Amino acid sequence: MIDQRIGFIGAGRMATALARGFLRAELTAPDRLLASDIDEHALRRFTEATSAPTTDDNRLLAERSDVIFLAVKPQTMAAVAEGLRGVATEASLLVSIAAGIRLELLARWFGQRPRVIRVMPNNPCLVGQGASAYCLGERASAEDGLLVERLLGALGSAWKVGEDQMDAVTGLSGSGPAFVYQMIDALGEAGKRLGLPPEAAAAMAAQTARGAAEMVLAAGRPPAELIDDVASPGGTTVAGLKTLDAHEFRGAVIAAVEAAAKRSRELGTER
Repeated sequence: MIDQRIGFIGAGRMATALARGFLRAELTAPDRLLASDIDEHALRRFTEATSAPTTDDNRLLAERSDVIFLAVKPQTMAAVAEGLRGVATEASLLVSIAAGIRLELLARWFGQRPRVIRVMPNNPCLVGQGASAYCLGERASAEDGLLVERLLGALGSAWKVGEDQMDAVTGLSGSGPAFVYQMIDALGEAGKRLGLPPEAAAAMAAQTARGAAEMVLAAGRPPAELIDDVASPGGTTVAGLKTLDAHEFRGAVIAAVEAAAKRSRELGTER
């Protein structure tokens, strides 16, 4: 169990998922968590999921927390920073999960005193299978980074990157789940069109994606080699792969990640 008390400004789905992951890994206890939000329903859901206390007072939360997760929408971050003026000090470790907001801007809003870390979690954190990345602000220490990596590890895997790589992370692991969901949906739809019961087709598609991902992680081999294991010359898989190539499937996926990364860069300059 860690010594630090953890607060969440914003008690939405991601904050709740983070808190539940920390509790599941026994890194903290409910009475060492605190969440704040202006939405009473969000606070109620947070407490129901974690048994942790809540408040509608961000300043009170900051005074009672050592690590503060900033789990608010990017467009509200400046107002949150203004409200914390004077209580976010050098003793505070601020962890932002707001997409697109760069460390330089966070430092300008919150002042130079707090230590700041920027994190990009993703949707599968909700089920403990996240792929998260983080980068350190100027005042954040290596120990701060290790603490955040340990916390994020309770929800999947985490990597330290440079801030210049965070837009790429956003495009790949941040937006990537939606691209995979779309492929799973397409696989299931194909199964239905070929006569499978809808529920069976959907479950089979999801399990196929899960199994393929596990194979990549467990085998330690490039995906291209695993494709060769499945694709016998002249067989059914080769016929399908040729169709994917004809529709430029690989190029479309790469273009989607690049477009998401580009939008992340744009979000960082719109404030």
